[in-house]
Amino acid sequence: MQAPSPAAQEGSAHREKRLVALWSVLAAVGLTVFKVVVGLSTGSIGILSEAAHSGLDLVAAALTLLAVRAAGRPADREHAYGHGKVENLSALVETGLLLAACAGIVWESVRRLAFREVQVEVTPWSFVVMAVSIAVDVSRSRALSRAARKYGSQALEADALHFSTDVWSSSVVIAGLLGVALAGRLGAGWLGKADAVAALGVAAISVWVSVRLGRKSVDDLLDAAPPDLTEAVAGAALVPGVSRVRQVRLRRSGAEIFADVTVEVPREASLERAHDAASEVERAVRAAVGNADVVVHVEPVRAGEEGLLALVRLAAARHGLGAHAIRSYRAGLGHSLDVHLEVPGELTVGEADALVRGFEAEVRDGAPGLVAIHVHTEPVAEAFDEALAAEAGAGEREKVRQVLSALWGAPRAEALEVVHTGGGLRISFRFTVPAGTSTARAREQALEAERRLRERVPGVARVLVRLQPPP
Repeated sequence: MQAPSPAAQEGSAHREKRLVALWSVLAAVGLTVFKVVVGLSTGSIGILSEAAHSGLDLVAAALTLLAVRAAGRPADREHAYGHGKVENLSALVETGLLLAACAGIVWESVRRLAFREVQVEVTPWSFVVMAVSIAVDVSRSRALSRAARKYGSQALEADALHFSTDVWSSSVVIAGLLGVALAGRLGAGWLGKADAVAALGVAAISVWVSVRLGRKSVDDLLDAAPPDLTEAVAGAALVPGVSRVRQVRLRRSGAEIFADVTVEVPREASLERAHDAASEVERAVRAAVGNADVVVHVEPVRAGEEGLLALVRLAAARHGLGAHAIRSYRAGLGHSLDVHLEVPGELTVGEADALVRGFEAEVRDGAPGLVAIHVHTEPVAEAFDEALAAEAGAGEREKVRQVLSALWGAPRAEALEVVHTGGGLRISFRFTVPAGTSTARAREQALEAERRLRERVPGVARVLVRLQPPP
């Protein structure tokens, strides 16, 4: 069975989020109407405060539904980071509504406690409506929480937290109603104020929840990243090939995290190695934080005790030169350097000299102990020309074989090929040497073979020797 495409999975996620948010809206409508009817019939400020709370829950749930729909829209030209911030904005609006409701509940509760006497009628319906409210809040809080964890939706997470605290506020109201019911039977008049006190408890819980939601919403809108998340990204980004994680910047846009990571790699690393390290950082960060859009910036740095060889090659590359045959010799209290530099063949002598002088200055700055730099300049073609090749005659091939077989101590030449090109004779062969032989030792034999061939075979243009271990 074929797995669904990413687009299909994303569409399914948005549908599920919208269905959960819609269920929350419908539940808020039912609870608000039920609480208003029972609160007005009994005169309970606690139940009416819960009705007001549920009314605001309805507005908040509707905002969440709209926010989830808007946040699901893809990024466009004006919103390069998508529309996820709509979820954070709706949570902030929800905070304002909750605080306004709390202010009204506190005002009416204080009036009833200090200035106004209101008779509260406690009926079985008072307890039924609050029990139903608790059951509905538990159900939708769990559904919202599951969807929030599954899809990383902050709007649904805010709603889940909100409705989970509603369970406790409803429990406080039930306690207040019990106090009013017991006041007449026990002759304790002060228990008649329990309903207003319970309403203050509801307001206190609501303020606490509102402040938490408000701080979280403001932090998300201001792109504040949790320290533990930043540390997780920094730890994940330290993959093989990365010397240090210099900077991590995170921002949230709804369910998605955007990460800008700056890492350091040794400056002698090739472009391909640096790119591979950046790709590995992207994979590691996504694995650590889930749904993330990761941008990696690579900074080349000098890696501790960098050798002279790396310094010379990097300096040459920065000036558009190739460097080989690099040798360092001790000279008195310092060292001297020999290097072959490849310069573009189309440059003038003056232009090539300017490049070489820049190279020498950079090497001297990086290696103050050098007393002399000796450069051998080699012009090279900017591009390769495809040359026609024709098989050499039997006599020429035999002459090459004789020269190679006469080399004392040299391995037997294999896969010999001798051809004529536009520039002269090209000779290629393979030397099979023991696997434990150093390449420097084997190269000496290859150089001796090349020298003999150039001496004894007329018109040799190129000699190519492949060193290989036994099969």
